[in-house]
Amino acid sequence: MAGPARSSTRDIARAAVRAELAQVAFELFRREGFERVTVNELAAAAGVSRSTFLRYFGSKEDAVLGAVDAQGEQIAEAVRARPAAEDDWTALRRALDPIVEHHRRDPAGTLTLSRLIMQTPALCARSQEKQNGWRPVIAQALAERSGAAEPTTLAPLVRAAAAVICLNIAVNHWTAAEGGLVLDDLLDETFAALASH
Repeated sequence: MAGPARSSTRDIARAAVRAELAQVAFELFRREGFERVTVNELAAAAGVSRSTFLRYFGSKEDAVLGAVDAQGEQIAEAVRARPAAEDDWTALRRALDPIVEHHRRDPAGTLTLSRLIMQTPALCARSQEKQNGWRPVIAQALAERSGAAEPTTLAPLVRAAAAVICLNIAVNHWTAAEGGLVLDDLLDETFAALASH
């Protein structure tokens, strides 16, 4: 009984340290510019050794984009939770609501992060790489909605990829407008543009 509790406590502590390191990194990148900050400087600013920093994040990019890793699974879980009678495209659109809600709760923080990613080629590339990993996870959730153990055609993968692209376009427009547009409306518009063809 003590084992799982200890592991859970350790996981919570690790997540807290990871979040703190990510916040320190984000503030330093925002102030100094991503390209100008080294891993050694990140570790020094956080008050940890370089090796400790690298135990939590394998790269500078991951220090900024660590939260992106979980988003693919969050979207997939949201797809699975949608009503069975709902079509896949509607389920995908509604599955993005938690990401929209995060933008709504912290518009200044998400705007600053979006700007940093858009203005930094290394972060753009790494973000795209991480999002590419979402597609099979989301496609699997779509297949499960239809009662299949796994996708039997390319359709779920195409729909998953299209949904991620719609999200990116909407967030990019939201960022370009300095958060002055409604992200829900932008997402609705991108999804409607594909649904109409």
